[in-house]
Amino acid sequence: MSDFYIEKKIYYHDTDAGGVVYYASYLKHLEEGRSEYFRNLGLDTAEYAKNGIIFPVVRLEIDYKKPARYGDGIRVFTRPEMMGNASIHFFQEIKRGEDILVFARVICACVNRDLKPIKLPQELREKIGI
Repeated sequence: MSDFYIEKKIYYHDTDAGGVVYYASYLKHLEEGRSEYFRNLGLDTAEYAKNGIIFPVVRLEIDYKKPARYGDGIRVFTRPEMMGNASIHFFQEIKRGEDILVFARVICACVNRDLKPIKLPQELREKIGI
């Protein structure tokens, strides 16, 4: 995957008693990848939220292939695959070097403050461009 990515380091608080990254910690890394993807496009999700437009995760499918350990450097890749009227579908990978540690398909809905689906903003559609 040669898409947008961020680089991160694995810290002790990411790991479990076995010394490997706790499975739920990967969700934080994936979230950070999506957040930075939007920021890289000039889209401020915090500003959208202030205006009543929120992008919660509504579906997540994740495969754990290899463990990361304390001190590892990782890259979190993020690529949008599809946009619906009120959703964005992402494919994400977490790698250490060329090793794929995790891959995930994530669907984020576009909702208002009442958590009712709303149409994706035109600015977002144009900047993502798929």
